[in-house]
Amino acid sequence: MTADGTDETAPLLKEIVEEQAALRRVATLVASGAESAALFASVAKEAVALFGADIAVIARLDPGGAVVLVGSRGIAQPPRGMNPYKLGPSFAGTVPVWQAGRAVRLEAAVLSSLEVPEHARQSISSVSAAILVEGQIWGLMGLGSRRGPLPPGTEQRVVRFTELMGIAVAGTLARAELRGFADEQAALRRVATLVARGAPSEEVLAAVTEETGRLLGAHHALTAQYNPDHSRTLVSTWSSTGTPLRQGSWRPLGGRNVHTLVFETGRAARIDDYAAASGPPAEDAWAAGLRAAVAVPISIQGRLWGAMGVASTEGPLPPGTEERLAAFTELAATAIANTEARTELREFADEQAALRQVATLVARGAPPQEAFAAVTEEAGQVLVVDAAVLEQYTPDGTAVFVGVWARSDAPLAAVGSRATLGGENVSSLVFRTGQPGRIDDYDLATGPLAELARQMGFRSTVGVPVTVDGRLWGVLSAVSRSGPLPDGTETRLARFTELAATAVANAEARAALTVSRARIVAAADATRRRIEGQLNEAVQDRLVLLAGQLRAAQAAAPAASELGQRLERMITEMNDVLEQLREIARGLHPAVLADGGLRPALAALAARSAVPVRLDVQVAGRLPEPAELTAYYAVSEALTNIAKHADASGARVDVTTEPGLLRVRVRDDGRGGADVSRGSGLTGLRDRVEAVGGQISLRSEPEAGTTVELTLPFQVSAPAD
Repeated sequence: MTADGTDETAPLLKEIVEEQAALRRVATLVASGAESAALFASVAKEAVALFGADIAVIARLDPGGAVVLVGSRGIAQPPRGMNPYKLGPSFAGTVPVWQAGRAVRLEAAVLSSLEVPEHARQSISSVSAAILVEGQIWGLMGLGSRRGPLPPGTEQRVVRFTELMGIAVAGTLARAELRGFADEQAALRRVATLVARGAPSEEVLAAVTEETGRLLGAHHALTAQYNPDHSRTLVSTWSSTGTPLRQGSWRPLGGRNVHTLVFETGRAARIDDYAAASGPPAEDAWAAGLRAAVAVPISIQGRLWGAMGVASTEGPLPPGTEERLAAFTELAATAIANTEARTELREFADEQAALRQVATLVARGAPPQEAFAAVTEEAGQVLVVDAAVLEQYTPDGTAVFVGVWARSDAPLAAVGSRATLGGENVSSLVFRTGQPGRIDDYDLATGPLAELARQMGFRSTVGVPVTVDGRLWGVLSAVSRSGPLPDGTETRLARFTELAATAVANAEARAALTVSRARIVAAADATRRRIEGQLNEAVQDRLVLLAGQLRAAQAAAPAASELGQRLERMITEMNDVLEQLREIARGLHPAVLADGGLRPALAALAARSAVPVRLDVQVAGRLPEPAELTAYYAVSEALTNIAKHADASGARVDVTTEPGLLRVRVRDDGRGGADVSRGSGLTGLRDRVEAVGGQISLRSEPEAGTTVELTLPFQVSAPAD
């Protein structure tokens, strides 16, 4: 007790009670899980009231000495862009004192000499203490007075307050970390759901980019793909400011920036001050006002595909950003790999379907021009190129365009056009080496074919040789008008060249077979004519002479004698043999055909037919002998089959011509059911027709009669001068 009876312990007791009450209120807020902003504001308010201060500040210390105000009382929060502050070296030197659990008192004279934030300069007395979380400095709590020095003992009381603040911050951080973990897992689940249902990679990357940007509190987020030409393309972008970096932006790599660092090292990269960044990718960052960025590689099956990054316009991104970002890059890589796998599968299916279509054409013996057109079109469509060209090499050192296809109406060489080989271009490279060739920039190519390629707008070309029976026949090329063709184009194109080679080999084999058949038919016709001549000139003449001698002997024999009668019978049989021999000779090579042409020869066949025949021959003048002979024997064989097998009441023969083509059709009203595979007559007829380059078809439904149709090509000789 004092002399006047006042209890001198009362103020101290009151101070302790007030302090404990304030601490309980703060502890209650901590226990209730109050949000950090409300908690820090409440603590600052309690501190001003409790310590009789004019200013209370709670600040977080970031790496590098930045001070971020998280709660204050008695001063205004700095405007956006003015936070964080930077501690000067003189003030930062007091940090070891805080780690010892002590408070620092700074009076006006000392404050004026230190590099401290502006709000501290508003005080003439200041006490501050560190807020420790798990033994590490998290931030500080400061009190300031504009009226005079803060009371003695304030340092110890502030330390007790900061100890509680450490517990509060630890709880807040734990809750924030847990909430962040939950948010991260939710974001990962959303992206994983997109990946699992096979969403397109563009959709997944857009979702991943946005989720990472929001979750990590970044101002910008982006996904970039690395290109073979050492550049990067932004394939997905997001911004919290409403002005994202331009999607699709292309920049060459180089300098010091996160994209180039990731590309060069294959590891995560960080730049905390983009003012020191350099290189073309940094230009986009400067234009968007970025101050710091973190990027993490996206790897697919061991190869570096690209990078995912987040950026800030205010300051460095928190520690651990790289690890959190990496979780999303794994999902992005999975989505990209799935898309690539689906694309490869779809491309494989399309390629197999195209190959089957071309193989079907080749197998059914389509004309070479049709097969070449199909090969070039299917190759161009499947490889998704701008054009495809099939060229044939000729002995005179030129390349002839035998198949062309273009995706657009851009100019392209016509089928049949040719150019001289030579110089540095794909066609000439393949011709010289017999190996696949590639030129990625036709501005650097040379030679006549290169000049033609530039006129057609070619930028890049890949060519694969077409080899037939071990000899180089030509080249099949895929063309791009925009840039280099993808790796692997050669391998995919080679599968189409195999079909082109098969088509060529088949066409050459058919041509050789046709020539061989024609030689056989011509030889048979010549043999028949020779036999006919021999029969006419030798056998028939001798038989006629012998018949004359018999008649002379008959005239010398006694009339009505047995010898005369026997000679008469011999003369009659001799005449019959002679007539049969003449009939055989006419069958070998009908004289009426040789003398009068197709119309009278067919009329003779119709007259001799056992079945009534209606004949309509619309042929003016003579045709080449192979066409006339083939038509004659076809009608003869058909009428013979009708008489033998059709049980028909009649037949009709129609013969017409058009430029370069003879058409013959023989129909009957018989039982039908004829089959070209049964019986040697129709088979031999088909061989004869095909030997002269013609075609034969048979329609013979049961009880509906039979129709045989022939088309026979012929060439009209030019009139003699």
